[in-house]
Amino acid sequence: MSTLAIATAREVFELLRDDLVAIEQELGRDAASSVSTITEIAEYLREGGGKRIRPSVLLLSAHMMGFFGQSAIRLGTVVEMVHTATLVHDDIIDGASTRRGRPSTNTTWGNEKCVLAGDWLYMQAFRVALEEKNLRVLDLLIALTQQMVEGELLQIQKLGKAVSEAEYYDLIFRKTACLFSTSMRLGAVLAGASEAEENNVAAYGRTVGLAFQIVDDVLDLTATEEVLGKPVASDLREGKTTLSIIHAWDHGTAAERQLIQRVLDDRSFEHVSRQEIQEILKRHGSVAYAMEVAERYAEQARQALAGFAESDFKRALLWVPDFVVAREK
Repeated sequence: MSTLAIATAREVFELLRDDLVAIEQELGRDAASSVSTITEIAEYLREGGGKRIRPSVLLLSAHMMGFFGQSAIRLGTVVEMVHTATLVHDDIIDGASTRRGRPSTNTTWGNEKCVLAGDWLYMQAFRVALEEKNLRVLDLLIALTQQMVEGELLQIQKLGKAVSEAEYYDLIFRKTACLFSTSMRLGAVLAGASEAEENNVAAYGRTVGLAFQIVDDVLDLTATEEVLGKPVASDLREGKTTLSIIHAWDHGTAAERQLIQRVLDDRSFEHVSRQEIQEILKRHGSVAYAMEVAERYAEQARQALAGFAESDFKRALLWVPDFVVAREK
């Protein structure tokens, strides 16, 4: 990232520092169970870091519209717990061995314990959300969880198959962008925003989330293992067709499509090398295309905030799309 981007990141962190410290403390308390395995898994994931971008956008959404109460800390903790639960389940489904440069939870504790720990985290998130005594909050969280589960099931159905761009966008909305969108919407609900304001911040969350996942998928193909903290091109090896691959498939020759399909079928680079796939992507400008789409969504996110009054919190939200597109991991 550029020096300017890093400087802005520090400013955003300063803006939210006390809130994010409070969320970390709340996560430590809320993710503790009388069953030691659950506490150990939750603590391991919390210590693994993460950008806390979902609670951050919830806080910024609430603060931009004038809400600064304890409920923003509570719901920021809730969306981070939901996110953590999805990571636990994703690693089991994907058979992942590493996450953020460390052994994944399923590698350390086994699938059986991690499935149940993920379930516990989901339920604990809802238990904390119940303290709000707000049916609208619960309605949003239930719809969110259903969409994310549907997204995971849809992805399993599509493994090893070429999908269309429209199917891809629907999939990444369910798996990733809906959590960004709901986080923004929850901030608006806390602030008592109008329906139009709530819809605008939800649109911001949706488009930021889509850009985030597209860039994530690009980095999976282009970054190094040291930077990613996991094996490169994991998605393709797992049978997932992401936007760059879809573009290369749509614009490639029959022979090139056969090479891509062979990797999807083999779930490995045994017969077709990663370099061969990267050469196909380069020939058709497929990575550049995916980044252009991410940039387009980032701009849509910025436009969604046009009607809100200027403030430090709005400026921070306008910076987030730049961070999402420019990040290296």
